[in-house]
Amino acid sequence: MAQIQHKLEDLPPKTERVSVVELFHPGKVVHVCAPMVRYSKLPFRALVRRYNCDLAFTPMIIAESFVKSLKARDSEFTTNSSDRPLVVQFAARDGVTFADAAEIVAPYSDGVDLNCGCPQRWAMAEGYGSCLLKTPELICDMVRQARVRVSDKNFSVSMKIRLHKDLRETVDMCRKAEHAGISWVAIHGRTPSQRGEPVNTEAIKLIKENLSIPVIANGDIKTLDDVKRVKTLTGIDGVMAARGILQNPAMYAGYEQTPLQCVQDWVDISLKLGTHFTCFHHHLMYMFERVTPKSEKRVFNALTSTAAVLEYLEDHYGVSYNPDRTINDNFPIQNGDVNSDSTD
Repeated sequence: MAQIQHKLEDLPPKTERVSVVELFHPGKVVHVCAPMVRYSKLPFRALVRRYNCDLAFTPMIIAESFVKSLKARDSEFTTNSSDRPLVVQFAARDGVTFADAAEIVAPYSDGVDLNCGCPQRWAMAEGYGSCLLKTPELICDMVRQARVRVSDKNFSVSMKIRLHKDLRETVDMCRKAEHAGISWVAIHGRTPSQRGEPVNTEAIKLIKENLSIPVIANGDIKTLDDVKRVKTLTGIDGVMAARGILQNPAMYAGYEQTPLQCVQDWVDISLKLGTHFTCFHHHLMYMFERVTPKSEKRVFNALTSTAAVLEYLEDHYGVSYNPDRTINDNFPIQNGDVNSDSTD
């Protein structure tokens, strides 16, 4: 059995970096798993890579605490040799810290991303996320400093943004970032104050037409039909899914809803990696959200232990966990074990 990896410094560097930019080429739409707090961790990334996901992000990590604290690095970043191509997303507010964080993860990843889109109040109050949309020169400085610190041309430096109310500001900001050396940009097609409003595909198209770097569309990507529709409307180079891929990790493989094999894969992957109960259970809750009746969901969502979930899955779906089952991935074992009912 693989050893538990407690420290980032204990991870072996990637032997050969994957050039994220080279994923983008005419005729292909790159399928991306979005950065999602608590959810886009190693076990879930391993799952979606089985179902036609081309590129995966870590959850957003606060760069300052990551740089200063070994404990933060141990808890926030886990990877392995199969986890590629991988982009590590940071929330940062100054160039030195962003560059420091990029330098730390560079041996173990294929790129870093600057979060310029998080609309949560705490993030904006701290100068992170969408707050950066007001300071394009600061964004450019962070990009430049990361570029200088990690000189490998195959290491990408990207940004994920939301829209300004005045789209001319967004276009100008993206042009400046491109000039500063940004590799590509992901655009959530809403402003920071918008939530359920329709995604502004015209805005994404406008930005795409004004840049020479790849552009990824984010927002309301839930099926392959959505991928085709957004590609047709905007001409983008890739799509990024968040809630859609949580509900259906096999969406990029063309499944309309989560197939039973995907549930089985999640059980095998997550428990072999020692995923804590809350994360293990919540992912299954998302997968079943659109495919089970309310009465069943109430029962399943109320389960309080790994053992209870496994019993339910076997009784209702014939899904079980066999630690001896062969899975074709190089998995390290994370903190926790199959019998752990921790809700941390």
